[in-house]
Amino acid sequence: MPTQLTVLLVDNHEESLFALESALAPLGCATRRAQSGEEALKAVLRGGIDLIILDVVMPGMTGVQVARHLHRLDQTAHIPVLLLTGLFRHTQLAEEAYELQVRDILTKPLDPWLLRVKVASHLRYLSRIGRLEAEVARGSAAAGGNGGPGAGSGAAGPGGEGGGTGGPSARRAGPPPPL
Repeated sequence: MPTQLTVLLVDNHEESLFALESALAPLGCATRRAQSGEEALKAVLRGGIDLIILDVVMPGMTGVQVARHLHRLDQTAHIPVLLLTGLFRHTQLAEEAYELQVRDILTKPLDPWLLRVKVASHLRYLSRIGRLEAEVARGSAAAGGNGGPGAGSGAAGPGGEGGGTGGPSARRAGPPPPL
């Protein structure tokens, strides 16, 4: 499991990306940038993304369209998405976000402290899951496949699935409930 988790920041405005990076800097997490929905999808499909902060209103592919694509793909559906919007109390957006299992909706202007708290919470959760998966993998390896506890029984590992390998970016663990 990587020691540093990576957050993908998606916004078509350079100043917004800078503000997001500045707000997250105290957390010590790695960040990557995308300035369009298309760039975001490419970055996520290349791998190594643990959490996505995604602006809703962008030219071309909107944030909701990106979230919909990510939700449909097995390799990306597990990645938590936080939507960022200036559309305060938009019922349709909230309904779509819920349907797509978006973890949270943050409103602009962004409160840097609130962003840090929410992102830190998600990163702690992902880190914890990664450590548990590593422990399960070590336990399975130590059992040597000799029928030890849970070996070959189809027992579910953390997140409700067997196997438990691959770290936070490669699993479909049970995420915190959306919204």
